[in-house]
Amino acid sequence: MEEDCCSTQLIDGDGRFNVAGLDNFIKTTKFAQCGLSYAVVAIMGPQSSGKSTLLNHLFYTNFREMVAIVGRSQTTKGIWMAKGIGLDPFTIVMDLEGTDSRERGEVDDATFEKQSALFALAIADVVIINMWCHDIGREHAANKPLLKTVFQVMMRLFSPRKTTLLFVIRDKTKTPFELLEPVLREDIQKIWDTVPKPVEHKDTPLSDFFKVEATALSSFEEKEEQFKDEVAQLRRRFFHSISPGGIAGDRQVVVPATGFSFSAQHIWKVIKENRDLNLPAHKVMVAKVRCEEIAHEKCSQLASDEGWLALEQASLAGLVPGFGKKVSSILEACLSEYDKEAALFDEGVRDELRQLLKTKALQLVHPAYVTQLGHLRHHALECFKTKLEQALNKGEGFAASVDNCMRLSMLEFDRGLSDAAIKQADWDESKIRVKLQHDIEDHASSIRSEKLAQLIAKFEKQLTSAISGPVESLFEAGHEDSWLQIRKLLEREADVFLSGLSAAVAGFELDSKTFDQMILNMRNYARSVVAKRAKEEADQVLLRMKEKFITVFNHDKDGMPRVWTGKEDIKSITYEARLASIRILSMLAAIRLDDKPDNIESSIISSLIDGKEVVSSHGRKAGFSWDPLASNSWEGVSPENTLITPMKCKYLWKRFNSETEYIIAQAISVQEANKRNNNWLPPTWAIVAMIVLGFNEFMLLLRNPLYIFILFVLLVLGRAFWLQMDIPGEFRNGSLAGFISLASRFLPAVMNVLSRLAAAAQGHSAYETPAVLTSQSYRSQTSTPTLMSGSTLDTSVSSTVSHESSSSGYTSPQLDHRTARNVEYEEASQSDR
Repeated sequence: MEEDCCSTQLIDGDGRFNVAGLDNFIKTTKFAQCGLSYAVVAIMGPQSSGKSTLLNHLFYTNFREMVAIVGRSQTTKGIWMAKGIGLDPFTIVMDLEGTDSRERGEVDDATFEKQSALFALAIADVVIINMWCHDIGREHAANKPLLKTVFQVMMRLFSPRKTTLLFVIRDKTKTPFELLEPVLREDIQKIWDTVPKPVEHKDTPLSDFFKVEATALSSFEEKEEQFKDEVAQLRRRFFHSISPGGIAGDRQVVVPATGFSFSAQHIWKVIKENRDLNLPAHKVMVAKVRCEEIAHEKCSQLASDEGWLALEQASLAGLVPGFGKKVSSILEACLSEYDKEAALFDEGVRDELRQLLKTKALQLVHPAYVTQLGHLRHHALECFKTKLEQALNKGEGFAASVDNCMRLSMLEFDRGLSDAAIKQADWDESKIRVKLQHDIEDHASSIRSEKLAQLIAKFEKQLTSAISGPVESLFEAGHEDSWLQIRKLLEREADVFLSGLSAAVAGFELDSKTFDQMILNMRNYARSVVAKRAKEEADQVLLRMKEKFITVFNHDKDGMPRVWTGKEDIKSITYEARLASIRILSMLAAIRLDDKPDNIESSIISSLIDGKEVVSSHGRKAGFSWDPLASNSWEGVSPENTLITPMKCKYLWKRFNSETEYIIAQAISVQEANKRNNNWLPPTWAIVAMIVLGFNEFMLLLRNPLYIFILFVLLVLGRAFWLQMDIPGEFRNGSLAGFISLASRFLPAVMNVLSRLAAAAQGHSAYETPAVLTSQSYRSQTSTPTLMSGSTLDTSVSSTVSHESSSSGYTSPQLDHRTARNVEYEEASQSDR
């Protein structure tokens, strides 16, 4: 039981307030969560009159009781408090020290008696006055002096509190209670009438301050069971005690549970400091506490108001028409209810807390108001975006469209502000207005940047298309004045496009600095296009050099393909082709858009073609020369304009020579072959030798024609065997393999030749038609070779070899040589016949 009721000494016998004990009581019993739903019951009466016993049976507390067999003495010292068990609402029970005690004496008893009585009346909703039945009608035994003091103090509180005075008559006698109660009420009324009153309460009846109740109980010692039954009936009156019609239902001033500790401390402090029991300052405190409670209650009601919640939810979804009027009406109703309920309290405190309530209410609605302003700002911004897009689609000027659309959007925003304004608030909307202006300006700036970027991208694309093709053609041509033509092309095209760009951006009203920077960026972009193209060409410079070399080497000045008949000067043609290729290299070695003179071409020609070293100005005195390509930079050319370094030029030239040597060698081979084909006679010395040494044999043949016939037959047979056996082809795999193959094929070859001769002698012409066709095919394939070349040449040596071999007319190893020899054999046989 002790654990449940949490019995605590609130004020000790020396008048010290137990703050820690009260806070622990509130925390342990969770009293702070009760709000206004609680009641305070206090009991006072003479010492040893059974007050603690009554409370323990009535509220199931565990206050210390007097043990009669030990003796009658002071049991309760100071003021004790406990929680009433099993009651609704939460009930605080206070057990006061008994009056008229021997231990305190006359002076101390009067002082503490008055202080504790006043504290109980200021705190408690129900004050139980415990008195003996036989003391009714007496002066001091009936606590009349104490009641006079209580009434005087209550009058000085300046406001009715409506405390319930419950007179409990103990140890009732045979005298009926119906006869005792009128006497008791008459005594109380006499005390009230004789108490001096303030002017404002001179005619105030007792019922405005006190609700008087009375009951009687049997003796606890003599009739314990009857006593308990009567206490149980009295206990029922404390259920729902603060409800209308309850024993404390008429109370008017209630301190919230969270402020109970402070209120109790403050009341006791005032009581201790004011011995005459003057408590005007407590009125302000009570007013403050009550007005705070009312303000809090109204603020809570506002927060849970269905109308407000619906309005708040709607504000989250979007704009609410008439938002300001609706919120103003809700706030006005909340403040009016506060004014009505706080009308009886101190005006200064009431107005102060009204302003606080207004501030809290405005804080509650402020997020929704800010949300509405956000919707207004978003709506105005979207309106600006839509109108600006429509204006731009109609072709209106950008700057004029922005100004007009901004003006219309701000007007619409201002109308929305007026609709959302709350009458009770004086909030400044200038910040949200400035923010909207900044948002509009930012969006306009982003659109301007986007439109300008699109416009510039369009012109850049057109400029790239206009420059790239011609520049590529000029690079491929590789003329000496290619860079001069590129510069003229760049200047001409840039001027044309910049003129169009200037007209296109006129509606944006750009400042001169921004416009000049845009023009400069466009010119730089045009230069970057050329520079990019030059870098791409520089990456393929070796291919361009070989193409140029092949074009010049294989074609004459009229562009006709060369036929290597043997009269051409290959050395001079090679020099001319290399010179043209090296001009390509020098042209792509650096970017020359600034028209600054340089010695790149002369340095490359002198170093790579002429093979001469350059004597510098310092070298004339020192007596030495130097290689201009033995460096990583060109003289007078910045690194960012350098495409191919001098050292890389030497490397590329070596690769170029190694990859074009085969073409030159092929040309020389074809030329030598043509010379041999065109000169079928033996050398002059051979002719003279044959004439001198063969004169006798020649005369012998002339004198004997049979020898001529035999010689002719032998020649024909020998040629037929030569073609049939393919003697050169057999010896391609080695001498030993050739002899073995010829030995195995000799007899079949002889038989084949003899069978052909026999067939020819009998007049068969089975081989005539194919022989002619094969002979023609063979002659077409063995005609005079000519070196031909295409427009392009593969970079690999193998592809070059294949191309030159196929174009020169050499017989492929896959050619059927036996067929060719058979054709010649047939022709020789027919000629013999």
